[in-house]
Amino acid sequence: MADIQDIPVQRIDGQPATLGDFKGKVLLVVNVASKCGLTPQYEGLEALYRNKRAAGLEVLGFPANDFKGQEPGSDAEIASFCSTKYDVSFPMFSKIVVTGADKHPLYAALTQAQPEARNSEGMRKNLQGYGITPNPAPEVLWNFEKFVLARDGSVAARFSPDTKPDDPALLAVLDAELSR
Repeated sequence: MADIQDIPVQRIDGQPATLGDFKGKVLLVVNVASKCGLTPQYEGLEALYRNKRAAGLEVLGFPANDFKGQEPGSDAEIASFCSTKYDVSFPMFSKIVVTGADKHPLYAALTQAQPEARNSEGMRKNLQGYGITPNPAPEVLWNFEKFVLARDGSVAARFSPDTKPDDPALLAVLDAELSR
């Protein structure tokens, strides 16, 4: 399998990129959506980015329409939504697929490297309560699942979608990686 940092991705403006463009940084990779109950996490993700960017954190948003059609927009519509509604300044990427047979190679590599999200049982029960059958591990559970990549590009941790950007466990992992 290719190094996660070498997998081609595309910025939301259409420019080619890789995670290697952020080499030496700690990355928080999040699959995002604009019509989800968790969408307000954009605000917390932006605050986290602004607070820890100088220390070497990059938050990377990857829109995905995998869950109940909660990201139906085009890249331009998503970029406009993020900018106007949440003043997002962290890097955003083109919409991708994060589950199933058509899963983007980036998410195939992320989920292979870290097959289970921390504290996902509560989220699984919540989804079941809404009549939704949760994806089995290692698949991404829902919008706003979070992968922490260390400065060397390895996957350090994976957090459940309902883990807020200011969650102490997430902050502890980020701070530990940023201090290396």
